[in-house]
Amino acid sequence: MFAVIVMLLVISLVTFGIFFLFPKMIGTDPALYFVGKQSDPAAIEGIRQKMGLDDPILVQFGKFIVGLVAGRTYANGSDVTQCAAPCFGYSFKTEQEVWPLLLDWLPVTLSLAAGAVVLWVIGGVATGVVSALKRGTALDRSAMGIALAGVSLPIYFTGMLFIALFSDQLGWFGRPEASFADDPGKWFNGMILPWISLAFLYAAMYARLTRATMLEVLNEDYIRTARAKGLTEPVVIGKHAMRSTMTPILTVLGLDLGALMGGAVLTEYTFSLHGLGYSAVRAISEHDLPVILGITLISAFFVVAANLIVDLMYAVIDPRVRLS
Repeated sequence: MFAVIVMLLVISLVTFGIFFLFPKMIGTDPALYFVGKQSDPAAIEGIRQKMGLDDPILVQFGKFIVGLVAGRTYANGSDVTQCAAPCFGYSFKTEQEVWPLLLDWLPVTLSLAAGAVVLWVIGGVATGVVSALKRGTALDRSAMGIALAGVSLPIYFTGMLFIALFSDQLGWFGRPEASFADDPGKWFNGMILPWISLAFLYAAMYARLTRATMLEVLNEDYIRTARAKGLTEPVVIGKHAMRSTMTPILTVLGLDLGALMGGAVLTEYTFSLHGLGYSAVRAISEHDLPVILGITLISAFFVVAANLIVDLMYAVIDPRVRLS
């Protein structure tokens, strides 16, 4: 846990430096993004004081860390505004607090990631196991051919293809318009295509990884010993081979899931889902540094947290980890 805290602190320092120190190094004042390039010097200086940009960079970073924990006070003359905790500052474009905005966008990304991960883990792992057990057959070649297509095709292509075919032509699925609170059934129907589009890409990678790992595990001595003891094939595969096969899959899953929770950019943009990924692209185009900073930090948090959970699950999946 201490290592996680240190890692997040380092990420915060690097990210803060990129977004607030680097612009000054190349001669760009971040305050200009807030007031516009045509503002007079007095207005720019007022914004600099309000945002604390006139403080030394280490003082700014210290205030930023305090703001993440307990909120931060912005002073502009006699006006004092308390930022919510954690505080990522205020949007340059809307002047809204970034943290409430992140809370509005996060459920969209989480729902997209949760549905997709269930589909791709079940589909990818099952396909990989079957392909490994049926190595060299027509089923194996067909499954790996589809997996190769899934890895090769960009998600905006498959997403638009699914929309044109299953939504516009066949009318089976709707667009992701309704929220879960307003209409759960319509929300679920609208999320099916984004889930399938995102899962198709990752399921293909997991199928290939599972197949390669399973083929290697099936040649291990302990698998031959288990079969020599008279254990049935389902027990050998399900109880013994799958434990070792799942270890590298969990490693990759931790990275993928953390990145997805930070925002599946292309999927959200293709289906107009206003989650973290969609909002990050918009913030970058608008030079909205506080929003970009907030999305970057929350994405980093999910990556670190996902890998921590994966490390804890190793001991559950593979007993050899506990012995070491």
